[in-house]
Amino acid sequence: MTRNPPSSRTSTHRIRRPLLVVGLVAVLAAIVVALGLPLLKPSSDPDSATATPGQGSSVRPPAPSLPDRAPPDSSQQERRGPLDEADGVVPDGSTVLDDDVPAVANLDADLLAALRRAAPVAADDGVAFTVNSGWRSPEYQNQLLRKAVAQYGSEAEAARWVATATTSPHVSGDAIDIGPDEATAWLAEHGAAYGLCRIYRNEPWHFELRPDAPDRGCPRRYADPTQDPRMRP
Repeated sequence: MTRNPPSSRTSTHRIRRPLLVVGLVAVLAAIVVALGLPLLKPSSDPDSATATPGQGSSVRPPAPSLPDRAPPDSSQQERRGPLDEADGVVPDGSTVLDDDVPAVANLDADLLAALRRAAPVAADDGVAFTVNSGWRSPEYQNQLLRKAVAQYGSEAEAARWVATATTSPHVSGDAIDIGPDEATAWLAEHGAAYGLCRIYRNEPWHFELRPDAPDRGCPRRYADPTQDPRMRP
């Protein structure tokens, strides 16, 4: 018995059904992507990113980017760049009356007061006090010490002229270097009356305050800073 061939209608239905299913899948995929939902993908990795952190997942947050990381401790780094007045570098022509110069303004208050009492009396004798150096920052003192070691050839010889930042009375604001020679000579003769004393024989410009000096005179001078107990670690 001869079978009738399938009608064209039956063939059309068989073709359209798969096309309809494919079309629905494509529409659903487009909706998922538009909503920003992740597409499910099979994975054998137990640490797959499809797991939710905090619920048994081993997913770890990424390392912070460089801007989020704390900067290195700047206190452990030596500052770079030239030193300036803020470190105690003294402008030419500075005097003990210059409050706008840190090397003067940061001196011990009693030392500065004694200098300012003596300055006008010296001026009456035609002598002006010029500040060659006063207060210094630790960075400035360290720089001076490095230069002294290079100049004198050893730390031991440099110590006769420049103290360390931890022992220098300049860093603490307790010492001043005065010029010119006429001023140091005037202070050597009259300074004790104001408590202003030379401390080292090899540094006639270096003066510190000794409050007992008006009554007892200035103490005996050290040959150089290496003889000063304050300079010893």
